[in-house]
Amino acid sequence: MSADEKAQAKTEQTKGKIKEAAGRTVGNERLTAEGRADQAKGDARQAKEKIKDTLDD
Repeated sequence: MSADEKAQAKTEQTKGKIKEAAGRTVGNERLTAEGRADQAKGDARQAKEKIKDTLDD
């Protein structure tokens, strides 16, 4: 997994967790949903890179 892509995936996952927690704290369902979506994007990016690494080996 390239270091840049890995960092972006982790950043998206972390940003999503923060948004989700903030949304839950203030009772904002939209913010909570955005946080979950950001986490899903990060998870997908990470999975894509793992597949690329597997195919390259």
